[in-house]
Amino acid sequence: MPSVSDILDSMDYGPSPEQTDHVKDWLARHKEGFGHFIAGAFTGGASQWIDVDNPATGERLARVPQGTSADVDAAVKAARKAFPAWSKLPGHARAKHLYALARHIQKRERFFAVLETMDNGKTIRESRDIDVPLVARHFYHHAGWAQLIESEFPGHGPVGVCGQIIPWNFPLLMLAWKIAPALAAGNTVVLKPAEYTPLTALALAEACVEAGLPKGVVNIVTGDGETGAALAAHPDVDKVAFTGSTEVGRLIRQATAGSGKKLSLELGGKSPFIVYEDADLDAAVEGVVDAVWFNQGQVCCAGTRLLVQEGIAPRFLQKLRKRMETLRVGDPLDKSTDMGPLVAPQQLQRVSGLVKKGESEGGTLVQAPGALPQKGNYFPPSLFLDAEPASTVMQEEIFGPVVAAMTFRTPDEAATLANHTRYGLAASIWSENINVALDGAARMKAGVVWINSTNLFDAAAGFGGYKESGFGREGGREGLYEYLTADWLKALPKDASSPKGKLAGSTVRGEPLAPDAIDRTAKLYVGGKQARPDGGYSYAVTNAKGKVIGQAGLGNRKDIRNAVEAAVKASAWSSASAHNRAQVLYFIAENLGARRDEFAKRLVQAGHSARDAAREVEASLERIFFYAAHADKYDGRIHSTNAKKQTTLAFNEPYGVMALVCPTDAPLLAMVSLLMPVLAMGNRAVLVPSEEMPLIATDFYQVLDTSDVPGGAVNIVTGARDELAKTLAEHDEVAAMWYHGSTQGAAMVEKASAGNLKATWTFGGRKVNWFDAVQAQGHEYLRRSVQVKNIWIPYGE
Repeated sequence: MPSVSDILDSMDYGPSPEQTDHVKDWLARHKEGFGHFIAGAFTGGASQWIDVDNPATGERLARVPQGTSADVDAAVKAARKAFPAWSKLPGHARAKHLYALARHIQKRERFFAVLETMDNGKTIRESRDIDVPLVARHFYHHAGWAQLIESEFPGHGPVGVCGQIIPWNFPLLMLAWKIAPALAAGNTVVLKPAEYTPLTALALAEACVEAGLPKGVVNIVTGDGETGAALAAHPDVDKVAFTGSTEVGRLIRQATAGSGKKLSLELGGKSPFIVYEDADLDAAVEGVVDAVWFNQGQVCCAGTRLLVQEGIAPRFLQKLRKRMETLRVGDPLDKSTDMGPLVAPQQLQRVSGLVKKGESEGGTLVQAPGALPQKGNYFPPSLFLDAEPASTVMQEEIFGPVVAAMTFRTPDEAATLANHTRYGLAASIWSENINVALDGAARMKAGVVWINSTNLFDAAAGFGGYKESGFGREGGREGLYEYLTADWLKALPKDASSPKGKLAGSTVRGEPLAPDAIDRTAKLYVGGKQARPDGGYSYAVTNAKGKVIGQAGLGNRKDIRNAVEAAVKASAWSSASAHNRAQVLYFIAENLGARRDEFAKRLVQAGHSARDAAREVEASLERIFFYAAHADKYDGRIHSTNAKKQTTLAFNEPYGVMALVCPTDAPLLAMVSLLMPVLAMGNRAVLVPSEEMPLIATDFYQVLDTSDVPGGAVNIVTGARDELAKTLAEHDEVAAMWYHGSTQGAAMVEKASAGNLKATWTFGGRKVNWFDAVQAQGHEYLRRSVQVKNIWIPYGE
């Protein structure tokens, strides 16, 4: 046996294995196979089984049933049956159930940690010290929300039955992220764990029974992607929450289009890790270890795009290579192991293939020395040097222990390189200069930014992405909204209306203008200027009696592209202060008020009575004032995360370019009600006005011209509503879209939006009463005009 002095000289680690007998005993009791957990009990038997293997050894741990559509249907029926009673429970009663689950997890935390490591391959230190405590934290935190939900979310209620699909990288933690807020809000759940890692979900099902959760509130169906697809497509599921790859998220968006299901997607990432020249280099090196080699790099927000300022790059990369050599890869149940195996042979094959592709593209690969275990899905810590910005290893999510490094010279270049990706999940910034750090954080197009830290998570802070990293948030106040719906939204009637006829080009012949008509052909409004439609066509605008009152431009795909391009260029509006935006909105109201008689006359031409026309103009003025008032008051929060000397700021940031498709009725008021919250929050808009009464919008851009609205902040394209809407939904530079129209049009928009996974609000073809302040204005519109960025800021030494 070596002496203490020998050990101090060699720094060799002795074996320190975690005891597994209690988990093996539990698995032995289920050696014939597990069942689905439906209506508070485990089902028996299966026609087809899935083997669950230990990634470290390849040995079979258990087998679980391959869920069928019949299994999914049974689970959804159980959840539906349990929903009325569970949703009507007082918040305090639901809080007690969540508290009981949290306590049960804490009492069995060692069991859960060992089972998670055996099932997933992550090290026992990570399971024991990070995952399981966070699982308990989520249930405790959401027990509090259940208690407070009626007072903190007035006018909101549960969505209904939630179908939840989780990945294999954080099996138990992802379950808590999904189930805890759903139950707190009063929903019932059908959850499908990943086929590779279902065991801790089934163990938690047992905990649900032991903690006294009512039957059917939580149901768990195991299986592969086909099972998940059946759950997402089930007609009696009201909400789908998915965490996984962008490719699968895109399929779910398409499959749920037009179904009326609420949807949240937490998808892939390729996160930048930025090291400035004034950073604490040793701390930043440890940050890379936590960002990339934590959980074998199988983390959607892993900082695998390493950007180092040029002056310090040689020294930093030398330190990183030296630190990489000390990482211990091996048995994840050994408490001295830094990195375990990848989850499955298929994942090992994928990572190996992407690394080979990186080498073939000219990247210089550096890997940690040392032999890997003979059994298991092991891959060494890896670093690519001299990576090109467009290379595979710099652009594609590898989901393994691989980081690609490149240099930058200036903060501007760092931000450009960091945002040069289709993803936008997270970013990590390292600098001892708080000005540099916060400026960098503000520039990141990502839902989470860690300053001098990485991979920090807490139930009180929202987590989720921008761009193709999905939409919606998990955790915190913003995450709870994903499992609630406004009462007024539920009560909206279906709108069966559609434009009266198919629009065709050219002017109308043989039909004289109405006596009170203004003889002009209104143009489009693009980039702050009136523009003729690309096709050169116009269409007749008629009043309620069918008389022609004017002509409007018939916009096409090229006009939409021009409008979006103008909106992209108008980024100064998004960076303007909230006070300045408020002033502009007040100015719009002032100028509209000065022309109230003209706009009222235009509404009378469309068929409104003089009284109704005057009422709509006055309501529009009041609505502009409402959002002008909110422009500098709808702000963020400081989240109370469970971390010492850490401030977590939740910022409301504009999406950027938003598309707004207006309904046919209340042409002025509806347009103002949609446009003003979007402008107030700093977005730029491409607006398709009422197809039947577009002249209100073409009059309105004259108001914009005299109200200091920057060119491109508002763009108006008239024409066939659904044709233009489809082009907008397909456009990758449109970050979010609101649509008011038919049920079929709503389905079309949602399906077409899958290209860049933009956030959509289609109202499912429902009809809004635009004069009703509850339905047509308020925080729901403001909340859907922004995406939340959480910035984690440590302080102290």
